[in-house]
Amino acid sequence: MTTSTRGTQVPAVLVLEDGRTFRGRAYGAVGETFGEAVFSTGMTGYQETLTDPSYHRQVVVMTAPHVGNTGVNDEDPESKRIWVSGYVVRDPARTPSNWRSRRTLDEELAGQDVVGISGIDTRALTRHLRERGAMRVGIFSGAAVTDEAAMLARVQEAPEMKGADLSAEVATKEAYVVPAIGTRKFTVAAVDLGIKGMTPHRMAEHGIEVHVLPATATLEEIYAVAPDGVFFSNGPGDPSTADHPVALMRGVLERGTPLFGICFGNQILGRALGFGTYKLKYGHRGINQPVQDRSTGKVEVTAHNHGFAVDAPLDKVSDTAYGRAEVSHVCLNDQVVEGLQLLDRPAFSVQYHPEAAAGPHDAAYLFDRFVSLMEGQRA
Repeated sequence: MTTSTRGTQVPAVLVLEDGRTFRGRAYGAVGETFGEAVFSTGMTGYQETLTDPSYHRQVVVMTAPHVGNTGVNDEDPESKRIWVSGYVVRDPARTPSNWRSRRTLDEELAGQDVVGISGIDTRALTRHLRERGAMRVGIFSGAAVTDEAAMLARVQEAPEMKGADLSAEVATKEAYVVPAIGTRKFTVAAVDLGIKGMTPHRMAEHGIEVHVLPATATLEEIYAVAPDGVFFSNGPGDPSTADHPVALMRGVLERGTPLFGICFGNQILGRALGFGTYKLKYGHRGINQPVQDRSTGKVEVTAHNHGFAVDAPLDKVSDTAYGRAEVSHVCLNDQVVEGLQLLDRPAFSVQYHPEAAAGPHDAAYLFDRFVSLMEGQRA
């Protein structure tokens, strides 16, 4: 798909599925790549974004104009590799400046064969995606650049995100354990649908021993670790395809084990409760999304990466097969469901990322809430 040749002056072209094109320079690897074009509004934390498995098969457009200023270090990745399909920036840093930096972002992208483009008007591209919606895109550079009609045809042949079943592609293949920091108070089985490294670390800070299990795990494998609670992680893809995780979660709900889900895990809980899901026009991505916790009225600034949402009523308590459920959190920008909770069983979820390694940390209390559920169940 790519070559490892680098060169900041190599011509590159970004082609959207509706035919709009942007011309710039190669950034990272030279070659071609395809995915869903989405934009991220974070001004910092680009290394965490790149290595978040939730971005699998997406081409990320950075709305912040200057990217790469702090280089790349070996401490901040959320997984073992870059997951984005492509990367789009306006003005890449010429020389990174940070005491932890080990290499430039350009070098890191090239080293992992991630095709990118720089020098384009990312504001115009973002406005286009806001108006027309997230869509398929291709980035072509070097010898991959051909006539626009041929490149457009390649983009339109690429698979869409709607209907994509991707969680098993990014999840761990083997179970592993993240030990509690300090005294072990609880054991949690975490179903990896695209988990970020900071998530089990945050739980470990609360005295939780985390058993991270593959997305294909069975109910028997979950309960083989004798969990005090079960966690369903973030991840990529269309939740309407995630029949196995939904069935798995229903099994947990039937047993009444304390349950916590984030991002994709929130959509899985929505489906498990009988709600539908739908694709957002352009999604929520970045680290500055305002969400209200409806139980307290508090407004949190939160980190997001989701293109799908749960279709649940905001104005009433719903009856489900597992008792009463309500929307616990809502996005203040567009009233999208950002959290669910059961009123008769110990289960809740949020659509955003409370672990947020790059910040903000307004939602860190949700791990305390999970601990409280497990304490209550034990009592």
